[in-house]
Amino acid sequence: MTRNLVLIMTIPIEIFSTNDIIKVLWVFQIFPPNISKNIRDWCMKQFDQMLESVSRTFALSINNLPYELQKPVGLAYLLFRVSDSLEDHPDMEAARKIELLELWAEVLDEQTPAKVLTTSIMDLDSDDPEVYVAQHADELIHYLSTMPSELQEMMIIRVKRSTLGMARWQCQGPNVETVEELDDYMHQVAGRVGYLMTDIYAWYSPDIKDRKDELMPMSREIGLGLQTVNVIRGLRKDYERGWVFVPGTYLDQQGITRDQFFERDYEGQSINIVNKLAVKAKSHLDYGLAYISAFPRHQHRVRLASIWPLFFAIKTMAISRNNIDVIRNEVKITRQDVKTIIRKTTVMGWSERWLQAYYDKLNQSPVLRTIQ
Repeated sequence: MTRNLVLIMTIPIEIFSTNDIIKVLWVFQIFPPNISKNIRDWCMKQFDQMLESVSRTFALSINNLPYELQKPVGLAYLLFRVSDSLEDHPDMEAARKIELLELWAEVLDEQTPAKVLTTSIMDLDSDDPEVYVAQHADELIHYLSTMPSELQEMMIIRVKRSTLGMARWQCQGPNVETVEELDDYMHQVAGRVGYLMTDIYAWYSPDIKDRKDELMPMSREIGLGLQTVNVIRGLRKDYERGWVFVPGTYLDQQGITRDQFFERDYEGQSINIVNKLAVKAKSHLDYGLAYISAFPRHQHRVRLASIWPLFFAIKTMAISRNNIDVIRNEVKITRQDVKTIIRKTTVMGWSERWLQAYYDKLNQSPVLRTIQ
């Protein structure tokens, strides 16, 4: 067997598919690390590139985690992104989305080989990073099988439930009528992500495990807050793909329809709704600092993995208030904003008092141009 491995190692690595490489690594794991280091390093590079391609900001948080957490958290994120890519695809009919989401749930449940899913979506454009991740779901499943059994179970349960929740919403349709419906949708796509992150942190840290029951509801609130900010950021893009996540009750209060929300004649009413969504977002995000404070100060890098998304979100929400560009186009924080938040929190993120003050500062909205 060793001769076979040596022979494989003499073949140029570029001729193998990523899936072939992972299978080889899996088969020969019993050998000393230095024998398979070339293959293992190449696999990890592919994994990291996939992660960065779908979210640079989350990749920053994940890569800053302690080594023992980087791959579990990164893999969990990519598994959720497979579901997202199937649910969010702009050119796919709802019936096909439902079929694929349910198929992905079967793959996670080990009822169906992952290759069945990846083969069925090869017609999609692999230049789209999220589609590319979904088309390589078989590799993620292989990688999942190398994780400790406790982590495997956590990831399968949480991602499967999220995936089936997305499928249910595709059946329900493209509009939300009430705040409760919006919360249910956001729970499926983000609240369950918060649950899994807390599962993984509790697996890693006895301090977090002791407080897990207390932290679980907070993690859901943070997920809902982050997703509400995503809803605000993506209002125009979601509308263009046929979805409107503004509750019908909000529209009724302003006396406008979903289509009118995006028309210039009704931008005054639309801004009022955006501001109401911002209030809702903050009510969820405010749980973030209490969640972070539960992590011991010596686990600074784990704290930062929660601090950065939270502070990026509160800054995004602040610049979205009274900002007509939210409706006309999209609003994002700048790269300089990201760098500043990372730099300051890396130095001072151990201090609860400083975090509260900086959070409040980021929440302050700038003076924006008026509607014209």
